[in-house]
Amino acid sequence: MLYRKMPKCDRDLSILGFGCMRFPMTKDGHVDEAKAIELVRYAIDHGVNYLDTAWPYHDGESETVLGKALQDGYREKVNLATKLPTWLIKSRKDMDYYLDEQLKRLQTDHIDFYLIHTLDRDSWAKMNKLGFDRFLDSAIEDGRITYPGFSFHGELDTFKSVVDGYDWMMTLIQYNYLDEQLQAGTEGLRYAAKKNLGVAVMEPLRGGAMALKTPAAEPLWAEAGKGTPAEWGLRWVWDHPEVTVVLSGMSRMSQLRENLRSARKGLPSSLTPAERSTIEKVRDLLQAQMKVNCTGCRYCMPCPNGVAIPDCFSFYNSAFMFDKPQKTKKSYEFFLGDTEYASKCTGCGQCVDKCPQGVDIPEKMKEVAGYFGI
Repeated sequence: MLYRKMPKCDRDLSILGFGCMRFPMTKDGHVDEAKAIELVRYAIDHGVNYLDTAWPYHDGESETVLGKALQDGYREKVNLATKLPTWLIKSRKDMDYYLDEQLKRLQTDHIDFYLIHTLDRDSWAKMNKLGFDRFLDSAIEDGRITYPGFSFHGELDTFKSVVDGYDWMMTLIQYNYLDEQLQAGTEGLRYAAKKNLGVAVMEPLRGGAMALKTPAAEPLWAEAGKGTPAEWGLRWVWDHPEVTVVLSGMSRMSQLRENLRSARKGLPSSLTPAERSTIEKVRDLLQAQMKVNCTGCRYCMPCPNGVAIPDCFSFYNSAFMFDKPQKTKKSYEFFLGDTEYASKCTGCGQCVDKCPQGVDIPEKMKEVAGYFGI
């Protein structure tokens, strides 16, 4: 494992972090605790020392399962990160309540990196009004938090305002070779680094979509030499010296092992000009084929009508990106239940404000329903 330091922190952080939003699931829709704990501990045993979770992940199960995984001496081996659910905060008192509940879920007396979750223009204004700074100062002073940070899903100008609005240790942004200009983007990455913030990256593979083999892209990847699409995607992010940690939501042991192998090559500024050029060509190809800018983060869920929003978009994108429309249509019909099809969307719009990517979900659902005919 390779390690990097955050500018204001003398800890060595593994360049591969474990994102706990995509734990393996049981058939009844709950986290498979045994498999999740096995994955987490295997990762730690092989050098991963940064683990990231949040209040809503897996409908609240992620923090609880992670707390169990970190027993038997594993808590002392890692840097633990979780987040304040800004959308649930109505008062300064609420901030203490959720932090204290998270400490209980995680079975720990402190959080190493505590992030204000999903900041954008509106939530940033709200957190300022409610005194997030006094909360963080107090929690740092009493030892419940070691380092403060924030995760971001807004526009660049707001990002810069947040960076300048408090003495942060780090930020968490979405960044990959398809999203260089999305949200904070490259400019935001460099701005944060210039201000001496550590930068953790989420969605380096867009929820795993960039790890899949695309027929049209295979000749391009062959030009780059050995390596899977997932490895090239991760290495592209690690190539940026401003990045400290890259999070990956690994739900299978095969994914974890592959990412651990890739992390051995994750040195900054290590890609050759030819390799960067190949990745740019793949980026242009995938952007042209992608129909919906969905990363599968599931912030839009649950849908009040039962529509499986991320799954509908995944099938829709796959039909075009992987050039298998008939096979994808059969999978769409087979794997989704009667209430989960895009055609069941009523256009209520409750999902729209929750989408970090700004997707007009009801309109796109019409496209999906029209394409699959159901």
